[in-house]
Amino acid sequence: MSMAGRMPEPYGQSSGANLADILERVLDKGIVIAGDIRINLLDIELLTIKLRLIVASVDKAREMGIDWWEDDPALSTRARRDQLTRENAELRERLARLEELQPGRTPTREEAP
Repeated sequence: MSMAGRMPEPYGQSSGANLADILERVLDKGIVIAGDIRINLLDIELLTIKLRLIVASVDKAREMGIDWWEDDPALSTRARRDQLTRENAELRERLARLEELQPGRTPTREEAP
């Protein structure tokens, strides 16, 4: 029997590939898995679920222009701090408007002559 007709050996039997090698390759190159699930009843679409999964390293994801985790307050302390700063400024503006509308109020230090 010739060597060309042999079946490849499964992983773990001198093939040299292990889980760490495979994971390194996947994270280095990235992999995309996409799929849609649709549930219809009598030609009426009841539910559509679109699934998109990207497995890649953070560096590879940034190369592809994917960085949503940097702006998510649940995942990034910088984004959370920015969100709190925005909320604080909005609350200060609302408070200032309410104080302006209040009759007979005493002026604040910033407003006093």
